[in-house]
Amino acid sequence: MFIGEYQHGLDAKGRIIIPSKFRAALDEQFVITRGLDKCLFVYPKKEWEIFEEKLKALPLTKRDARAFTRFFFSGANECDFDKQGRILIPNSLREYAEIEKDAVVIGVANRVEIWSKESWEAYNQSDLLSSDSIASKMEELGI
Repeated sequence: MFIGEYQHGLDAKGRIIIPSKFRAALDEQFVITRGLDKCLFVYPKKEWEIFEEKLKALPLTKRDARAFTRFFFSGANECDFDKQGRILIPNSLREYAEIEKDAVVIGVANRVEIWSKESWEAYNQSDLLSSDSIASKMEELGI
């Protein structure tokens, strides 16, 4: 399980250090792809395979299902760590997430998310995260 928040900078080549707690759970190979809310999703291989099966099960006849599948698969890249525990974020994914220099790496249960620092700060200031809004949504979801 991935939990926590860490701030790291990208180097000139577009590499970022992944926290050691996350590296152990990601194993040697993992998948990075476009995520929702302008962040990147990083999945351990096993979790990606579960997600992949769900995407492949979507009906090809539904336009939204095709778009959803294209969104995740076209941006997906298999990754591994270098000797310093860094990963290279492909340029297309850096552009999508608007990550130029400073990034935030967070754990979200079965995946890691990588955000630009600015986007993460804006997200945290949004009404989505007010305690009243969260409490209301938790009640709707039965949590």
